[in-house]
Amino acid sequence: MAYDPDNIFAKILRGEIPCDKVYEDDHVLAFNDINPLAPSHVLVIPKEAYVSMDDFTQNAPDAAISALFRAVGQIARDLGLAGAGYRILANTGEEGGQEVPHLHIHIFGGRPLGPMLSKGAG
Repeated sequence: MAYDPDNIFAKILRGEIPCDKVYEDDHVLAFNDINPLAPSHVLVIPKEAYVSMDDFTQNAPDAAISALFRAVGQIARDLGLAGAGYRILANTGEEGGQEVPHLHIHIFGGRPLGPMLSKGAG
């Protein structure tokens, strides 16, 4: 999957599409998902153009990698999710279910989330 500079997250980063921002620093932007799958559903994205977790961990500077993961933890604490628990998810590639070619981490919480994957299909 190649990076598309016109993907929705790139447009959000450029200010072309609004978002409901919950966190921002020099490396990271986080905002509420417009179609939440849980009471809390936040998307956390690096501000630079990385397609996937593979691309990001291979090519991003250490400061950006650290900032992304620190932001995920901070956001979970800010939302009051750390005590009861939450799930993070980053889809990578077609078989991983990635739809937007910009790395994004989902934070889900606010209710019991059930099993990680459905059983049976293998």
